[in-house]
Amino acid sequence: MKAEGHPTVYETSITCTCGTVYTTKSTVQNLRIGICSACHPFFTGEQRFIDTAGRVDKFAQRYGSIRARRAAPKPSDVAATEEPAAEASA
Repeated sequence: MKAEGHPTVYETSITCTCGTVYTTKSTVQNLRIGICSACHPFFTGEQRFIDTAGRVDKFAQRYGSIRARRAAPKPSDVAATEEPAAEASA
């Protein structure tokens, strides 16, 4: 095997925002994650809402309104929907 064909594997630590530290091997050193099995609601059995309103506000600030806008129907779509109704009344 070629020596330069494989990535370098390090003994690394993965640190969660809750403070839990895991030690493993990875090609990236010292990873930081936002949620892990020690604090995730699926594994802990707790139901916590993680700043849902803050995410919506952040989205609204970035992209404008949070309401969906309906595009105007195309002229061909309007004509197609009106023709069958005219034939039914005749």
